[in-house]
This record gives sequence, structure tokens and C-alpha cells, in this order.
Amino acid sequence: MVTLNEDNHDETYDVIVVGSGGGLVGAYVAASRGLRTLVIEKTDLVGGTTAYSGAGLWFPGSAPVRRAGLDESVEEARTYLRTIVDDSSREPLQDAYLRAGVQLIDELEKNPWFQSFVHAPVPEYYASAPGASPTGHTVFPPPLPVAELGENTRLVRTSIPAERWGVDEGPVLSGGRALIGRALSAFLETGHGSLRLDTALQSLLVEDGRVVGVEAVSDGERVRFRAERGVILTAGGFERNRELRARHQPFAQASQWSHGAPGNTGDALLAGIAIGAATDLLDEAWYVPGLVQPDGRPTFQSGMRAGIWVNGAGERFMNEAAPYDQAGHEIVRLHTTTGVSHVPVHWVLDQRQLDRDSFGGPADQPVAPEWFESGALKKADTLEELAKLIDVPLDALRKTIEEYNGYAHTGVDEKFHRGETPWDQMFQYVLPFPYIPELNHPAPPTPDWPNALLLPLDTPPYYVATIVPSDIGTKGGLKTDEHARVLRPDGQPIAGLYAAGNTAAAMSGRVYPGAGTPIGSSVAFAYLAVLDLADAVV
Repeated sequence: MVTLNEDNHDETYDVIVVGSGGGLVGAYVAASRGLRTLVIEKTDLVGGTTAYSGAGLWFPGSAPVRRAGLDESVEEARTYLRTIVDDSSREPLQDAYLRAGVQLIDELEKNPWFQSFVHAPVPEYYASAPGASPTGHTVFPPPLPVAELGENTRLVRTSIPAERWGVDEGPVLSGGRALIGRALSAFLETGHGSLRLDTALQSLLVEDGRVVGVEAVSDGERVRFRAERGVILTAGGFERNRELRARHQPFAQASQWSHGAPGNTGDALLAGIAIGAATDLLDEAWYVPGLVQPDGRPTFQSGMRAGIWVNGAGERFMNEAAPYDQAGHEIVRLHTTTGVSHVPVHWVLDQRQLDRDSFGGPADQPVAPEWFESGALKKADTLEELAKLIDVPLDALRKTIEEYNGYAHTGVDEKFHRGETPWDQMFQYVLPFPYIPELNHPAPPTPDWPNALLLPLDTPPYYVATIVPSDIGTKGGLKTDEHARVLRPDGQPIAGLYAAGNTAAAMSGRVYPGAGTPIGSSVAFAYLAVLDLADAVV
């Protein structure tokens, strides 16, 4: 903690936002109200993990949902949240979130940069819970042509395919990059917004028990910025900090496979803890399965159409098509509690699968040679060879496949019920994720089998790929209230300090309600923070 005196600060603002992901929307909201707003970003690009995302916002009852003609009410969504989270202490956060989502979209759509968000049908992840919607409540920003964004395009973090493989992103920003590009331009055009890149938070400045600014390192130089009304911490989680994960989480190795932005090492979390903030859910993450690519690193894997996952005992252990957060959590849980290896998971396929869907690329193109050359996809002519290849007992593997093939012929997965929920059934077709209508080019389901997600494994040669537990960020952090104010262990707010996104403990607790909950939480609670500090007495 650094104590600030009146004569040792560099610049003064009304609001300082730490991090430029979903918090950038909050920064726009503050600046649009005439508040002098500074955004500091640790890296040389804006967007954080949000830029990697599909930019889904889980906002029940918002205008895009209503425009889509859906009659699901906010009350139904509230019932759904209450049921699946099952934690009364989070109910005020849930209520604030549901209220903020509706209000925020209404406000954003008044600005031409945000135009009209669109609803896309992504089913809720807990289909049997009361209030669950088969069409979901996820809304997306429209794509943004580079020509409209102009020079600001160079400031927006690129997608993971572009960063890792140099994939040309083309003339249009979509998903998270579109949201960030729109928020950045809207923010700067207010005339009240300032942006400092390569500026890493070091500590919070405190005066008479109130947070009044930040100390940071900018281009190698220590600097201080004063915030008259408040500091909003939206700097992501600590997914890239293996030491912190080893201290708090059951599977620290996930840090090396994370899809969080490279700068997400928990700086804001540690700064809050240093001045006495309470924390919650530090053992949690937004886990996802990661498919190991030819470069040796995983990418977010969602949507299983065929094949099975087997563990180190050669056995299936879950519905492979389950919502990604549930799948990722189950892999971690089983690996850390059962004594049977589930890291890596072996994804077993056969020639029928590759003929229908290919692998690692478009369904209508052959598997790229680098998959085989790198060993990311391996081939076996027989089950005996496959068992040796993945080092599992042959008898167990054969029994597993015979049982699964029986389910394929009846169309009913009696053990794990693959293909029975709206989420699973979405993948009867070849879909991009997230599902965005203008980007969707579905292929017809396979007509020869009763369940398009249960193709039998009976057509050698066999193939095997590797699944590891990854994540899209940690979900534990600073404890906050319904105004996004950071709390002390006694439940009292720390004056002048707010947190949102993965810097804060998730309002959804240990579950993931539907597509767009992480980004939705980031922008919703940044918005609520601005509403609170805008009314603060200065």
C-alpha cells in the first residue's frame, strides 16, 4: 500500500480503470458522463481476454432478446440463477447483474458505435434447471469493418489464431475484437477518455482509508495517477500466475494451457489484497477442455460430434459434448480425486469421423499434414495398436468401445446421455462457436444413425488426439457487493475501490449459467461501478 500526499501525484482524473477488456465498456460509460477517465493497460494492446472471446453477453431481458421475439422473462432467468448457483449470499449480485444487463444495452445502443446488438440462440448450460431457456439469453455485438475503426485497429489485440499462427483476420473485426474496437472508439470520442498502454499496476494509493489513485510502471518509469472518484479494477484474473494457482487451485498446471491474455498474472488482485480486501473463490476457474494443436499448445474445444474421450484406464468418463465449463471441471475433478489419470484425455476417433467432419479444420477439407507430422493426431490400424499408442489396457478399451457402439446403434447414450440436451443438439450440425447466424454454414446431420452425435467407432484406422484441462480465466478474486464495491473481510466497502470481471469473485459462484456470463459480468459490474462512483460526493 502506498499513501498519497497532495504534492506527489503526476496526473489527476475522476476515474481510473485498470485493464482494457470488458472494463473498457465501463470506461466509456464513465467518460460519456463527462468524468475524466483514464484506462491503464499492462500490455501494448487493448482488449485482454475479451478480445479473444466471442463477446457473448448473457443478458436476459435485454433489448436484443426482446427484438428476437423471445418471451422468456428476467424473472425466469432469476429463478434459473437462484437454482443453479444455490448460494443466498450471491443473490444481491445476481439481482444487480440482471438489472444492469438490461440497462446497459439500452444505454450503449444509443451510441452509433454500438449500433444494435443481436441475439443468437445458444442454449443455457443447465437445461433441466427451472427457468432454463433452450434459446438462451446471449447477445453479441455486430461485426465491425476495419475501414470504420481506422487507425484504432492497430491497438486492438488480435485473435488467438492470428497471434499463434499468423492467420489473416481479414477486413472485419468480429466477436470480442468487435466489442473492444467499438468500446475503444466510443471511449476516445467522448473527449473525456485517456489511454495509457504499457502501464502496469503496482499498487493502490490510499489516503485516510480511501483509495485515491494508483502507482504504476509505465515504459519502465514509476508513475502515479490520482482518481478523485474511484478506481475500477478490471485487469482479468491470475490464470497466468502459476505460483498463485499452485497456492490456491487443485491443478496449477492449467496455467501453461490457459487461454487468458498473457498479462493476466493477478496484479490487481494482489493490489487489492495488499490494502485489506477480502477474496472469494480463489480455487476456481472457467475451465474448458483444450485440444492440443500441432504447435503443442491447446485451443478451446467445444462441441463433440463423434468419437469418445477415454482416461488412463481406457474408460469413458463423461458426456463429451457437455458444456465446456462442466467438461473442464469434470476433467480436473476426476484427475485430482480418483487416482486415475485424466491428463491427458485421449480423444479416440475412426475413419468414419474423419470422412464426415475432417479434423482440426473445415469439415469439407482433408486433415492438414501438420497434425500427423507433429503427432498431435496419431493413427492406429487396430485397437491393439491404439491401446499401445495411448498406454491403456486393451481389454478396458475394447469393452469401452463395444459399449459405446451399442449406444450408437440405439441412439441413446445410457451411461452419459450425450445428445439429449439443447446444448448437445446444437452440435448435430457443424457450427462455429459462438453461434452467430451470419457466420454459420451448417452441414446436415448424418441421416444413417439415430443420434448424429453418436457415430459408432467401427471403421479402422483409428485416430487419437489429446485433450488437456485449459481455461478462459480464473473466476475467483476480490469480494464485491452489488455496486461492484470491493469489500473488507468484515463486509464493509473499501472507499473508492471497485472490481469487475475476473478480478472480482464471480457472481455465478462455481457454475457457468450460459454463454456470455464472464464477459457479461465484466461489463455489467464495471457499469454498476460507474453508476455508484458517478454519484459519489467528491
